[in-house]
Amino acid sequence: MSGQLTSELMRQLQKGIEEFNAGRFFECHEILEDAWHEVRGSGRDFFQGLIQIAVGFYHLGNQNLRGGRSQLEKGLCKLEKYGESLYGIDLAGLRQGAADWLEKVRTGADLTAHVRDLPKIHFSG
Repeated sequence: MSGQLTSELMRQLQKGIEEFNAGRFFECHEILEDAWHEVRGSGRDFFQGLIQIAVGFYHLGNQNLRGGRSQLEKGLCKLEKYGESLYGIDLAGLRQGAADWLEKVRTGADLTAHVRDLPKIHFSG
């Protein structure tokens, strides 16, 4: 995907990532959804994919395994087309972390976790 985000969209993206990394998935979803409404073109799917991953973890945190699984699957599918990195975000790492948790859901593994154990969104260096 070509193009840059406006400074406001980049600020919202960074704030959404901060919320995600702190385990505040509902807040992340709210922030990124506000940004998503402003994005045009193929970047909409990128933001929607991040939102779906956040909503997936929100559902898992509320013991809604079906909703969590569905949202993680949708988010992973949307983010797949963006390659290893976009806007400086390590998408490969995020996708791997989300896929690992999706596999736990699918296999009935223990989903008890501390926020430090959940995937994080990192900026690639």
